Amino acid sequence: MRGRAAIVGAGISGLTTAIGLRGIGWEVHVLERWPKINSQGTALGVRPDAQAALARLGLDEELRRRTVPYRRAQIRTPGGRRIADLPLERIERKGGAPVLMLSRISLMEMLLDAAGDASITTGTEITDPEALRGEYDLVVGADGLRSTVRTAYFGTAVRPRYTGIVAWRGVVGFEPDLRGETWGPGQVFGITPQEPGSTNWYAAVATPEGHRETLDELRARFTGWHDPIPRILAEVDEETVLRHEIHELSSHLRSFVTGNVALVGDAAHAMSPALGQGACQALLDAVALTDCLRTADEVETALRAYDARRRKPAQRLVTMSRHMARFSNHPLTGPRNALLRLLPA
Repeated sequence: MRGRAAIVGAGISGLTTAIGLRGIGWEVHVLERWPKINSQGTALGVRPDAQAALARLGLDEELRRRTVPYRRAQIRTPGGRRIADLPLERIERKGGAPVLMLSRISLMEMLLDAAGDASITTGTEITDPEALRGEYDLVVGADGLRSTVRTAYFGTAVRPRYTGIVAWRGVVGFEPDLRGETWGPGQVFGITPQEPGSTNWYAAVATPEGHRETLDELRARFTGWHDPIPRILAEVDEETVLRHEIHELSSHLRSFVTGNVALVGDAAHAMSPALGQGACQALLDAVALTDCLRTADEVETALRAYDARRRKPAQRLVTMSRHMARFSNHPLTGPRNALLRLLPA
């Protein structure tokens, strides 16, 4: 089956969906509200299932060229004592490949290159998605956490909710020996590879909604924590550090589809980044939607198959991410760390 698709949003889910649909012969128009496509961001971890999804689109070689493997890392106390290992080796055993790290900037460049001559229009804000339904055979809401498409067709009962956590992220120009996460009371600091010569860092800190903490205040939070955390924060550039209040969808949607409209990525299942699964799930959505449209005779039949394939697994990860965020940022560190030591590697 072939047709015309309007994709609202040119982030990871929107561009990947465009690549997939063009690959099966669809005419695709991507509509992005920002004046230019936003490639901002730091490191993302691509798990084996998401790597397989990119391979389905012919992007496996380019992915390997741009990434570095992430194989071993620990969870530590602020004093540097090891509590447990991150489950990277288990992920590799189960999936047959290590987690691969790359910057969001690099992934977006890769997707834009692969989109080729797809029609991408920026500076176009869709306020009435209904106007698209008559013009296109398929409308895809890939417009993120505050999705206009989701609100128009699925209502406001499911809406963004602040998790109580602010995420800080950045990159520094050296490679420390230590990688992983350090868990303190109400805050987590993470260090991962990104590319040769640079290191991705992130901090998740419990913060009242609306409170605008300064970078110096963030540094003060981590005073006395083990090396190289103070060194990383000392080298952070105020101009490049990213700070975001973390929101998730307040509850689960009953469906990702209605009629000829489908939701993908954060529009469907925005989640806490505690499990590092947001980008991976967006890639899986796009490829699943493509697969269902490839084999079905009607758009609505394909969308029902897509919903059956993706909704429950994605929503399960939303719930798991919520619990992990609360667990890792829990203020009672003693019981939390004791429980963590009992978990399988």
